[in-house]
Amino acid sequence: MTPLEETLRRQIAQTGPVSVADYMALCLLHPRHGYYMQADPLGAQGDFTTAPEISQMFGEMLGLCLAQAWMDQGSPAPFTLAELGPGRGTLMADALRATRPVPGFHAAMRLALVEASPALQARQAEALAGYAVSWCDAATDLPQGPLFAIANEFFDALPVRQFIRDPAGWRERRVGLRDAALAFGAADPQDVPELTATRDGTRDGELVELRPGGAPVIAEIAGRIAGAGAGAALILDYGDWESRGDTLQAVRGHRPVDPLDGPGTADLTAHVDFAPLARAARAAGAAVTPLTPQGVLLEQLGITPRAQALARNLSGAARESHVAAHRRLTHPEEMGSLFKAIGIYPNQAMPPPGFDP
Repeated sequence: MTPLEETLRRQIAQTGPVSVADYMALCLLHPRHGYYMQADPLGAQGDFTTAPEISQMFGEMLGLCLAQAWMDQGSPAPFTLAELGPGRGTLMADALRATRPVPGFHAAMRLALVEASPALQARQAEALAGYAVSWCDAATDLPQGPLFAIANEFFDALPVRQFIRDPAGWRERRVGLRDAALAFGAADPQDVPELTATRDGTRDGELVELRPGGAPVIAEIAGRIAGAGAGAALILDYGDWESRGDTLQAVRGHRPVDPLDGPGTADLTAHVDFAPLARAARAAGAAVTPLTPQGVLLEQLGITPRAQALARNLSGAARESHVAAHRRLTHPEEMGSLFKAIGIYPNQAMPPPGFDP
């Protein structure tokens, strides 16, 4: 039994079952025993691999996308270049290397990372050595003014509440104790105003998810972009415009595990619904691109010519690995369709490159 499971059992015994959202938050961010508070979870020696760790091309394409948006908007200075949930700093390091030749871009930027994990902050500092970096605990701490931001696989880790449709309302799924073990259960039916519009499209017994923390983060980002009249944000994650069903998943050692097994020792995520994020961005005064598959976005940003240029200097196993990385990022049967993207930008500006108007 993990230390966090002992803590959870005591809490549940004293105050009753906890929501799935509270369970996720404790597992990921408990100050002592949370998953992100303890170690570096990324890479071959960690529990999962993200797109920036697969190939340098991912960060290069997104960095150049933001740099072109910055130029299209008149090269505002100063501006904040930010990443939410920057992992090891790999994506930002690749983006900075690719944008170094862009005249004035680095001179005008203020670099900010939204990161809660001390272990990952240390890795980011190593990856971005030589740059002046400021760390923020939350999006609310980002500087005011023009903001050019990336959030890759950030929203999937924000806790979700799960509700099961019942003839008398919605029953919130909870984590409690059954036969002295952690187990899922459900609360009594209640009215959930946020799900009023959803009810007509669901059946009794069907499960839906809400991510309460997603819209406020997007509103902060979009509000800064709209308020400054300049900026852009690229939001990439796995999910869809709207999804249904239980998407909570846990990964340990690159393998799926039971979300209730070993709290604090596995990564917990859930699919992202992009529709509420887009609504929050528009409500904050910004424009939003259509939802775009990751593979389509990367292709429209020029990843294949970049892959071909890099391949000319490779041979043997290195070339094969490079080709496989390109396929993994873009092919519809791999990450190309599972992962989606939206761009957020000022109403009077052009959409970021790679997105259709």
